[in-house]
Formats: sequence, C-alpha cells, structure tokens
Amino acid sequence: MASVSCPKPRYFLAFFFLSLCFKFMSADPNLSFAFKNFGKDSNFDSLIALYGDTKVVNDSLSIEIDGSEMSPGAGRIMSKKPIKLVEGKPRKLVSFSTYFAFSLSRLSGDGLAFVMLPDGYPFNVFDGDGGSFGVLNGEKENYKFLGVEFDILKDDKYGDVNGNHVGVDLSSLVSVKVGNVSSINLELNSGEKLQSWIDYEASSKRLEVRLSKWGEIRPGYPLLSCFVDLSQMWKEDEVFVGLSTSRLWNQSHKCNVYSWSFKLRAAPDWMHSQPLDPKAFRVGKPEQLSVPKRSDECGLKILGALIFGTGCGALGTLMVLFVWSVLRNRRPIVPEELTPEPKEYEYKKFQVVVDDKAIKDGKN
Repeated sequence: MASVSCPKPRYFLAFFFLSLCFKFMSADPNLSFAFKNFGKDSNFDSLIALYGDTKVVNDSLSIEIDGSEMSPGAGRIMSKKPIKLVEGKPRKLVSFSTYFAFSLSRLSGDGLAFVMLPDGYPFNVFDGDGGSFGVLNGEKENYKFLGVEFDILKDDKYGDVNGNHVGVDLSSLVSVKVGNVSSINLELNSGEKLQSWIDYEASSKRLEVRLSKWGEIRPGYPLLSCFVDLSQMWKEDEVFVGLSTSRLWNQSHKCNVYSWSFKLRAAPDWMHSQPLDPKAFRVGKPEQLSVPKRSDECGLKILGALIFGTGCGALGTLMVLFVWSVLRNRRPIVPEELTPEPKEYEYKKFQVVVDDKAIKDGKN
C-alpha cells in the first residue's frame, strides 16, 4: 500500500504566521456599537449606562426619559467606554458617524441632544436650574462639550430662532449653527417617529446633520453643516458620547429612543495635512519659507513597510510551495485484490522458407 508523505513542520509554521498576519490587519480597535432595540437580547447595558429619569419601557423596545411633576427631570444615555478623536504618534485624526431613531411628545420639554462630554464629567449630575437638555453650562463649569440639539422649546435666553430647530452647540447652549426643521416639513414634537444621522469628517473638520421620518432613506443633503475642529477642542483627551434630555419645572416631557448606533473610523494618513502658517504671508519684506526636514520616523516607516511586505510575500510563497508539494506527492492507492496479476506469454518459432527459383527469376 502506497504511503502519503506528511507536510514538513516549516509549512505549518508559515501558515501559522500568515494567519496571525491577516488577523492583525483585520483587527479594528475603534469603538462601535449598533442596537436596533433595547430589549434583553440586545445586551445594551454592557456598553451603555442610563442616568437620571431613564428607564427601559414598552416591552424593552425603547428608552423613555421622563420626570415627576414636582421637580425638574432629566435623563441621559451614555457610552461606558471613552473614545479619542486624536490618537497615536504621529497624530491620527478620527471621524465618527452616529444614527438614532427617536420621538418627542407634545408636552413641555427641551427635546433631545446628542452630546460628547469629556472624561471626568459628572454624568449623574444635572443642571440644577433646569437648563436645556440637563447639560451643565460649559462656560460656568469650565469644561468643553459638543451638543447637537433637536430643540422643541424657543428659549430667548439662548437665542433660539423657534421651537422646531436643530442646532450645534460648542461648550455653550447658544448654538453656533441652526437648521430650521420646518423647512423640510417636519415637526420635532409631533410624537412621530423620526431618525437622524450625524457625521463628522476629521479630514475636512465638517459636521453634518440629517433628519427624516422613520422608514425614509437617508437624505442626500444635510439639514445643516458647519466647520468644527474637535481635534483642537479635546486634543488627545478622552470623551464619552450619549443622548440627553430634560424638562421644565411642574411639566411633563417624554422622549423615546428606539435604536442607536455609533461608529468610529480613522482618517487615512494621506489625507492629513499641515495648515499654512499665516505669519509667512505678512505685508512688507517677504520672508523665505523654510521647508521642514523630514524626520527619521518617515524612513523608519518606509523600512517597516518594506519588511512587512517582504515577510508577507515570503509567507505567500511558502504557502504556494506547501500546496504544490502536497499535490505533487499524492499518489493513487489501489487495493491489493484489484492489482492485476502478471501473465506468461508463449513464444513460437516460425521458419521462413526462401524460394531460390523466385530469386533467380527476379534477377533475370
């Protein structure tokens, strides 16, 4: 019976390192989650924490934020793990996208806000004055935050244009950019289920907010967009993301959040650029611009990329050789009972008679 040769140990070692290489390249260290609902099967409490008047209701399919009638109520949904919008050396900028479906009642309240709060922020402490969305005033408390508010209350104190708008807040409840929801024929506090997309592109430092009815496709054009440099706001500090709301004294307010997803993505290195120095363009005597010298890190990166590419090529070659050697050494195995038996052949002698007369006639 023919034997099959076993692959050599070096081929298994090459295959092992190759699998580790692909696993390393496919790893995603960024925080991301997607909850279609907040039922028991979603296991949302492993990544999300509830604060204030926040609870799971309606057969565990939504989160309702409500308060008693004798005190100001507020609620907050925050991620348990922090994120960084600037990471690594050299610095790498990080973009993010978030989507959530919600509904706001016609009762008195502020609405709902997507917030990014710095590490160390007291999540279980709300504005004692019943401020908008339960967020502490960044100017008074000396902290920085980002808020995208879906506001249903026209508050002259914060310069609100109406009670049906979306605004971007930067460390202050006075919005730096406002979009009128009435312009897209929607009403925030209609009790109707709505959905929103918020995208931040780190390379262009552009924040976009989209809004539509539940079940409709993502709008092609944003309701509002503005320039926000979050890398300068927090630098390499950690921040938490969440949804927050509040209501006024002696009033009722209800906000339901049905689903929520959040995803980080690192901007490609080739998209990073350094801004021009405005001091180089002073009026008067022109100054010669100095070209920064390329640091040794660039050479190390190139060398590392070459070593990595060479290693991957060598591993791929070993893998091909391994497969080829296995296929080459394979031989058909035939049972002994089917092997043909040798046969003996008999040979007989034949005598050839030559006619001399015929040869003589041929010569003549």
